[in-house]
Amino acid sequence: MKTLIVKKVTPNSPVSLSETGTLLETATEQIAIDVLNWEKDFPYRPGLKFRIAHTGDEIWLKYYVNEKNILAQETRTNGDVYKDSTVEFFISVDGKSYYNFEFNCIGTIHIGHGEGRHNRTPIEPAIAEKIKIESTLGNRPFAEKSGNFDWEMMIRIPIECFTFDKLKTLNGLKATGNFYKCGDETSDPHFVTWNPIGTENPDYHCPEYFGVIEFE
Repeated sequence: MKTLIVKKVTPNSPVSLSETGTLLETATEQIAIDVLNWEKDFPYRPGLKFRIAHTGDEIWLKYYVNEKNILAQETRTNGDVYKDSTVEFFISVDGKSYYNFEFNCIGTIHIGHGEGRHNRTPIEPAIAEKIKIESTLGNRPFAEKSGNFDWEMMIRIPIECFTFDKLKTLNGLKATGNFYKCGDETSDPHFVTWNPIGTENPDYHCPEYFGVIEFE
């Protein structure tokens, strides 16, 4: 099981999304998401790294992606973003239930909460849309494009999104979680993870395979 220490950053003043990215570049190291748990059936591995930090009341997360096919059709909050070129962050703050934060490559958001894959409760769109996102691919939907694509996504998740736990601060939080990339309906379906998953078939809703995430 991997362990990730999430560094705390303290901006001197309110910062824009682009300034957030610059601060992350300065303060944190890139971490690879490169585990192919189901390589026999899904051998494609896109290039994928991320950086993460927190401010006490926000999680800052930036993904760096290189892949052959990009797809962005879902525009509905809490829609089926996993079918597109998507990055994901699952986290449990209580050791029982967990949140699945999913973002397609144009920043469409899906957030659910629950103890497993089934009977998940979506986060209210008005809360989910407080997340600030900027993708280098823009925010307009498009059909699949094939070639060689590099894209980045900056994400700021406010503590209000943890609506079922009513967290007061991220300082000192001991959590578990995992980071993913998928693209179920792209020409090269893929399932890549940060912490390994030991299921027979692709399944990200496996909190028993989460790694340790500790916030400074």
